Amino acid sequence: MTKKVRVRFAPSPTGPLHIGGVRTALFNYLFAKKHKGDFILRIEDTDQTRYVQGAEQYIIDSLNWCNIPYDEGPGKDGGYGPYRQSDRKELYKKYADILIDKGHAYYAFDTSENLDFHRKDHEEKGKTFIYNYHNRLKLSNSLSLSTEETNAKLKAGEEFVIRFKTPQDTELHLNDIIRGDIKIDTNTLDDKVLFKSDGMPTYHLANIVDDHLMEITHVIRGEEWLPSLALHQQLYNAFGWEAPKFAHLPLIMKPVGKGKLSKRDGEKMGFPVFPLTWNDSIGYREEGYFPEAVTNFLALLGWNPGTEQEIFTLEELISAFSLERVNKSGARFDPDKTKWYNQHYMQTHDNTDLANAFMLNLKNKELDLPKDKNNGDYIKQVVSLIKERATFVKDFWELGSYFFLAPSEYDEKAVKKQWKEDTAAIMTQLLSLLEGTEDFGSENLETQVKQWISENELSFGKVMPPLRLVIVGEMKGPHIFDIMALIGKTDSINRIKTAITVL
Repeated sequence: MTKKVRVRFAPSPTGPLHIGGVRTALFNYLFAKKHKGDFILRIEDTDQTRYVQGAEQYIIDSLNWCNIPYDEGPGKDGGYGPYRQSDRKELYKKYADILIDKGHAYYAFDTSENLDFHRKDHEEKGKTFIYNYHNRLKLSNSLSLSTEETNAKLKAGEEFVIRFKTPQDTELHLNDIIRGDIKIDTNTLDDKVLFKSDGMPTYHLANIVDDHLMEITHVIRGEEWLPSLALHQQLYNAFGWEAPKFAHLPLIMKPVGKGKLSKRDGEKMGFPVFPLTWNDSIGYREEGYFPEAVTNFLALLGWNPGTEQEIFTLEELISAFSLERVNKSGARFDPDKTKWYNQHYMQTHDNTDLANAFMLNLKNKELDLPKDKNNGDYIKQVVSLIKERATFVKDFWELGSYFFLAPSEYDEKAVKKQWKEDTAAIMTQLLSLLEGTEDFGSENLETQVKQWISENELSFGKVMPPLRLVIVGEMKGPHIFDIMALIGKTDSINRIKTAITVL
């Protein structure tokens, strides 16, 4: 590659950024960084009727949260701006006129009523109406009208669109980095609208002009744009411009059944489809996912590194990524796998950050916690003991509430199994040992209790399971002596005394 690699992610601000869009942005970012290039964000807002307030900022916030920031775009001018198509609209008419002058486009004055008539007429005859070489001379456009008639209509201010003149009887040879060589018969293509009656270009014209002016070298986008590749290549040819290399990414498929992943799938199965919360749809961030987990699982959706490796840092992804290893077929979305990734990153996450997040969680619960158990240092220690069993920070309370509050009830099945006739007496004897133990550290506690069990010729089964039951309230949690050491001597002893009384 002699030219500096420049790629763009060009979403429309018509709503929240779908997780599929995030993956497209990620693949663009990885490719750019792999080749020491630039990643550009361009806002494709030519369709002003569908513009949604706040959507552009949502896109920017999503990319930043996912740790895939753009090098150029709104607020980051790299000398190729502006980066919103609505701010560039004065450019496009000029290029539409160039195509008309070169004979590659034409004015079309057809009304919607007239086009509807032709469509219905074709349908009645069992045919499909296509606005192309076959019938364009029968319609109202600058190809069927004289120059005088055309100019008169333009002068009178009649509404028009500008259509691309698709050549007849031509075989297009296209190339896609992912899908290889593609052949298209131009007779199957219609004359797409390039410029609308409202004075705005369509996506087809605008993205070609912008990609050229911004010196985009590679267009990496979703496969829904594959049918447009023929037109886009023809537009480059018509302008006499060098086309970028194209790569069309496979769809992200639903977890179950056929079709691409949708918002409805997420709602039905209880997983996010947006990076950040949008209205009533909870995002990955708010659900408790780490951004590293999101980028990691998205990278493996449709791309295969060629190894068994599943966990990648962003730097490792950049180093390993190649478009040649992107799959042609759709990648099935697995909600359980996304949780698996998050659980992994939970283990590597900084305990202080996790503790701070958990403290906010506890605050929201409005619990009346003891002062000695409601501070950063204590909560950090709790987190270090329970996080290996957690997928999200919101799991911490369920996994470790006993670190803060003594059990108010005990698991019935565990009581029936573990609390025997002699258990109260054994726990009473154990109390004496614990009351006399000055060093209440985990290691010393374990040594003292195990030695006491041995000296009294007791089985571990008579002591350890009941001890866990009275401290925790059920048969769960990390190493019991770690728990006791953390909650402290007084709390441990009080919990045993309470259990002896009530069980």
